[in-house]
Amino acid sequence: MRDKTLDYYLNLNYEVSLRRLKEEEGGGWLASIPLLPGCMSDGETPAEALANLEDAKRGWIETALALQRDIPEPDNNEKYSGKFTVRLPKSLHRAIAAKAQEDGVSLNQMAIYLLSLGLGKSARRRRAK
Repeated sequence: MRDKTLDYYLNLNYEVSLRRLKEEEGGGWLASIPLLPGCMSDGETPAEALANLEDAKRGWIETALALQRDIPEPDNNEKYSGKFTVRLPKSLHRAIAAKAQEDGVSLNQMAIYLLSLGLGKSARRRRAK
């Protein structure tokens, strides 16, 4: 399977874990990819941690390829491109853009963070039941 490229692995849909760090851990947020041991990054905001994780993932995969190590692939039955179009009210678009600018991240990174946050809350509610 050595014919798979960096771009191939970067485009796979890896599950991401995001959690708030306690003050004794330094505060901020920690993002990781559980399937890639040691692939993690942090940031002051969730969006920053997720953006930093993309750099960490690239480095992790580049290193594994250079060392000819096996790279775990997510067990996704369906292939997702990672892109979809969402129509939303102008006021919501404006609010998300303003928050992204305030946090110094792209609109895309902010949207990913907000979607991840919502999915996490939903999963916690399901587990609590």
